[in-house]
Amino acid sequence: MCPHNPPCPAAHEPDREHARVIGRDYLLGWALLCNGTILFDTGSLLPDGQVLAPHRPLLAGAA
Repeated sequence: MCPHNPPCPAAHEPDREHARVIGRDYLLGWALLCNGTILFDTGSLLPDGQVLAPHRPLLAGAA
């Protein structure tokens, strides 16, 4: 559960990449988000094991 206020978007939501970074390794090129998503330079890995291809993140409030 996210301790931030307001809470970070869940891993299954389209704006999942707007969650706060809680861990990072610059040399290996990954970042762990508060919602359990791992961002790589080459895509993302969701907590359920689903792999997402590289893409441009959605802008907050964009339709």
